[in-house]
This record gives sequence, C-alpha cells and structure tokens, in this order.
Amino acid sequence: MSEEIRKLAPKEVWENFYQLTQIPRPSKKEAAVIAFAKKFGEDLGLKTIVDEVGNVIIKKPATPGMENRMGVILQSHLDMVPQANSTTNHDFEKDPIDAYIDGEWVTARDTTLGADNGMGVAATLAVLQAKDLQHGPIEALFTIDEETGMTGAFGLKPGLFDGDILMNLDSEDEGELYVGCAGGEDANVTFKCTMEAIPKGYEIGAIAVTGLKGGHSGMDIILGRGNANVILFRLLKQLEKQYSIRIASINGGSLRNALPREAFVTYYAPEGKKQNIESDIKKFEAIIVKELSGTEPTLGIATAKPSIAKNVIDAKTQSNLINAILACPNGVIRMSDSMPGLVETSINLAIVKSDNDKIYVQCLMRSSVDTARDALAQSVKSVFDLAGAEIKFEGGYPGWKPNMASPILKTMMEIYNTKFGKVPEIKAIHAGLECGLLGGVYPNWDMISFGPTIRFPHSPDEKVKIDTVQKFWDFLKETLKNVPVK
Repeated sequence: MSEEIRKLAPKEVWENFYQLTQIPRPSKKEAAVIAFAKKFGEDLGLKTIVDEVGNVIIKKPATPGMENRMGVILQSHLDMVPQANSTTNHDFEKDPIDAYIDGEWVTARDTTLGADNGMGVAATLAVLQAKDLQHGPIEALFTIDEETGMTGAFGLKPGLFDGDILMNLDSEDEGELYVGCAGGEDANVTFKCTMEAIPKGYEIGAIAVTGLKGGHSGMDIILGRGNANVILFRLLKQLEKQYSIRIASINGGSLRNALPREAFVTYYAPEGKKQNIESDIKKFEAIIVKELSGTEPTLGIATAKPSIAKNVIDAKTQSNLINAILACPNGVIRMSDSMPGLVETSINLAIVKSDNDKIYVQCLMRSSVDTARDALAQSVKSVFDLAGAEIKFEGGYPGWKPNMASPILKTMMEIYNTKFGKVPEIKAIHAGLECGLLGGVYPNWDMISFGPTIRFPHSPDEKVKIDTVQKFWDFLKETLKNVPVK
C-alpha cells in the first residue's frame, strides 16, 4: 500500500519520504539510512561528509546570483521512534513501514509512521536535488539518534559549517514558527531485589493494561492521557494490601520519550482468590475508564495469560517499588508564565521493567527553565532514595531561549503573511528540539523551527496531514529564495 503516497504532491518530497519508509531506521540503528543519505549527496556530486558520530552533512552551492545571501543550514534527524501495536509483528530493524493514505492524512499500519522527522529529511533532500530552486549557500545537517539521546547533536563539532541560519524542520504544526524549546534529562532508577521462592499455596496470574493512546511525552503530555504504569501500580497497591500478591515480573512502557501505552505484570496470589481478584480488576477498570473517559476511550484492564515464572520479588522491594511509583511525580508539573498554553515543566514515568534481580525505572523530565527541572529532579531523587533505589541523572540537554529579534523570524513572518494571507503563530515547544544543543556549538546561528502538521508522533497513531506538506514545501522554497543578504 505504501507506494500510493508517491503520487501525492509535492511529488519530490513524497518520493523521498517513500524511500525513507523503505529503510529501517530506529534510533541507534541508523546505519542503512546514513548510507542512503551519504549516497544521495554523492550521487548529486555535492560535497558530502559523515562525521565521527554518524551525522551526515551535505553542502550545495548557491544558485547563480544568490551567492551574497546568508548561508542556511537545513537540519533534521534521520532516526525514528519504533513503536508498534502489540497485535502486530513488525521488526523495525528489518521491515519497511507500511504507509497508506487515510482520507486527509498519511499514516502507517499498526506502527509509527516516521514522519517525525522523515518529512524534514525528505524536504531537505528535495532542496538538494532541485534544479529550479533559487537559494543561497545550503548546508544540510542530518543528525542521528535524536529520539533516544541526541547523540548526533551532542557529538557535533565546531568548524564544520559556514552558514548563519539554522532551519530546524522538526516541528509539527504547519503555520507555526517555533523559536524556543524545552531542555530535558533522564532519571534512571535501579532497584536491586532478591528473587525468592514462590510462596506455598500461591497460584500464578497476570494483568494487562492496554489500549491507551500513548504519544509524545512532551507534545502530548498536556492532553491528560493515562499512564499505563501509574494505572497498573494503583491496582497493584490495592491487590497487595487485599490479597498479599507477590510480583514475579513487570513490564510497563517501552520508550523514555513516549507516554506508556501498555503495562503487564505476572504475579502470584493465594489459591482460591482468583475469582475475587478478577472481580476487583473489573471494578478497578470501571473506575479508571470513568476517570479517563474523555481521553482514553479504548483503555482496557484485564487478566492475561501469565508468562513462565519461577520466583517472585522479595516483599520489601516490592512494597518499596509500588510506593515509589505511586509517589513519583508524573505529568504536567507547571505551565509557562510567559507563554499561555505552554507546558513549562513535566515528567513522564516512562518505563518500569524487571530483569532477573533488578528492576529498572526510567523517567524523562522536561522544562524550559533549567532550575525548575533541577528542582523536579530533587523531588524524584527524594522519592527513590527513600525507597532504597539507586538513581542517576543522565543525558541532560539545555533548552533554546527565544530570540524575538531574530532576522530570519521577521523574514519568514512577512513571507507567510504575503503567501497565505495570515501571520504565522510564534511559539515555543515543550519538547527537546536539537536547536538547544546545536546553538551551544554554533552560538552565531539564528535559529527557527517549522514543519507540516503531524499528529500523535511516537505512537502507532502517528499521521501527517497531506495538504500541509504542500504548504510547508512552498513556504520553505519561498523562504530560501528570500533569505537576507550577508
């Protein structure tokens, strides 16, 4: 079905996007797409570099008469978030994405689409191959591993670029220009436990929390969606108290930057209590469904087929884990004072996973105010310190402070108003755009971010609105044609 998207307009962008859907490119597994981008530049006869961390840089000279324009760096990331519904068998390291047209949108069958940030990559490739486009000096920067660690942005070295303007093509609302973003940091927690023998007279059981929408842990956290980990641990707290259940294994969430859509537990409970437990699960499901009726219409909590288990987590660690998960902050912590409607600080309780004698918990904290993020980290550390767990804060990256006097912002506002009859909205984003890191390496860059309309990134519901891709492409071309002179 995916070939039908090649017929969409603008054909040059959609053709490139189709090619990307055929290349497996989950974060940290980008070798094939790096090779694709490198060959793309070389086949065009353009100067092409792959730096020491795997970023691909391609340089295209100015078209005749445009040599005096400020140089533009078009930046996007090569990797995509690998999320699939549990009902599908998709190998993100081998299988292509099955993209298809669904009314006004392009989406994928039971997996993430990769429009984040494949549309930005595809548009940049179209600029590089265009022969009828007027522009000054162009430098394309394709970074790696944006979604799981920003390895490419962290590893970028100074002295590689000559340009003055960075256009990040990784925002997700057409008609909006982004001039700032949140910084972020991971909280990685480890519980060490003793695996004990299954208590005598106990029988195995399992619970599955499924059907949540999930989504981008920055963009979608304001929507009030459910967190599968929090929901499951609310139930486990109740069952521990009422039936003295013992947890054998836990597996909640899968990615630090995606709202957890599913969570599973295998447990043991006293024989003869199965019917009571199943009844309590149904009652609890009714409560949660009612609480989240407006945001999670397909939520389900049910008994499941248990995985094989030979041991259970020791009772003390289990109790500490349950209490810590329920005490840990989650969701929106504070809204911005300066930009109404923008989340300032948030945390996503993303992953809770057992592995032999260890239990791992991972949270992603975001804030446009570094000190607020630090204060949140103190709260999280306090919770897990009290629970006897080890906690490390890793992968911190700065935010991007808005510059309302930006020359390229002024130019793009005027172009958009002239071309589309309205002034674009100026916004900051509660997500970790690479601009914060890149601006630290190249402080001279005047930065801006824009893109087509993408909904539900980081989830199998991800989709891109077809008509906004054309507007995004037309806007990009007109902007490159009117970049200020040096």
